[in-house]
Amino acid sequence: MDLTDRGFRYRRVTVADGVALNVATKGTGDPVVLLHGFPQTHLMWRHVAADLAADHTVICPDLRGYGASDKPAETGPDVYSKRTMAADTVAVARAFGFERFALAGHDRGALVAFRAGLDHPDAVTRLACLDVLPTLDMWDVLHGASAAVAFHLYLMAQPPGLPELMIGAAADAFFGHFLDAWGASPDALPPAVRTAYLDASRDAVPSIVADYRASAGVDLDHDEADRAAGNRLAMPVTVLQQDWGAALGYDAAAVWRAWAPDLRHRTVTSGHFMAEQDPAGVTAALRDLLSR
Repeated sequence: MDLTDRGFRYRRVTVADGVALNVATKGTGDPVVLLHGFPQTHLMWRHVAADLAADHTVICPDLRGYGASDKPAETGPDVYSKRTMAADTVAVARAFGFERFALAGHDRGALVAFRAGLDHPDAVTRLACLDVLPTLDMWDVLHGASAAVAFHLYLMAQPPGLPELMIGAAADAFFGHFLDAWGASPDALPPAVRTAYLDASRDAVPSIVADYRASAGVDLDHDEADRAAGNRLAMPVTVLQQDWGAALGYDAAAVWRAWAPDLRHRTVTSGHFMAEQDPAGVTAALRDLLSR
């Protein structure tokens, strides 16, 4: 399943170390790169991307390790670091002729987008992050019984071997749990799309685990270094997220404002898969950001 029926064209783009990413693109005008989350592929942007392509060049890659993109072996901590994946994003934009671009990410893609904003401030003109906290803050707010909501973070943070074995033994049940528990209705997530996500994730267990493992290691190190140095996001930033702050006992807007001085933060009620559950609302927020 892909976006060809919506007029998108596909291309494989080679980034670092010969890794090739599957990329869908459509439109002309100022570029916008959209990065998907877990356990999804670029398909999650199908509604939003089609709308933005009316007056922008929209670029939708599958992250390394996901979808139809290459899934290199986890030979070291940097293979799936968000720093590496952020560099992938810049390389993809450059492959289409863009040195500067707006960037939006959801879930895992939002962590990549956040890292791209810090590492490549001259490339990222505007930044949107959907339903995450930066990695350092995410680990800080998870504590006690409330951390059970994020049990998968702890499972996939374990050393190589056991998480891959456990998840691989019941991949559809594992990934399907999140598609269902995070509030995706059949209207937002049609059966064919749900099946496409399960098929893609089932074939990518080691690389998905490696992505998450990096967030308990090297990604955390990178965030800590930036906080110590006082580095912040220089571009306009929009954050949309569920009211996790109320559920877990923290001020989400304040957490984000410490990283992003030029911030618009909004709590949404649509659920985690907001680009599919409320595409009009997400599109409106991104268009507002693009006009800033």
